[in-house]
Amino acid sequence: MRIAVIADTHNRFPASLREALAGADEIWHLGDICNEEILRELGSLGPPVHAVRGNCDPHGLAPESLTLTREGHTFLLVHIPIKSVPPGVRFALHGHTHVPRDQTIDGVRHLNPGTVSKPNHGAPVSFAWLEVQPGREPEWRVVPVP
Repeated sequence: MRIAVIADTHNRFPASLREALAGADEIWHLGDICNEEILRELGSLGPPVHAVRGNCDPHGLAPESLTLTREGHTFLLVHIPIKSVPPGVRFALHGHTHVPRDQTIDGVRHLNPGTVSKPNHGAPVSFAWLEVQPGREPEWRVVPVP
């Protein structure tokens, strides 16, 4: 399973992102969508879209968090990074900082794809691919947006 993970679009959907997300089985958006039009644009690409609400999103646009299980791995999707996760979660995906992250703390892998709109601290405009297969550790790769 190949999952495209994006965050912090802030009402921006770069034209090159449409092509870059081709081949995704699912798309996960980690908040600061800011506008329903972005979710419609993502939905028009075909794969299922799962999104969480960020601090810049209107109430009701998406839930504050989602817990998803894929190929036996449990992922928590939030916008603002958290320090503790529910039992059984080994992967916490977040946005908010606009900087890519891949860090393991106390057995939980914290992942951030960066931002497709407003990079921070010299980070590139980016998203990530999360590849999940049964019986294997998920693979995470941050990709600059062309």
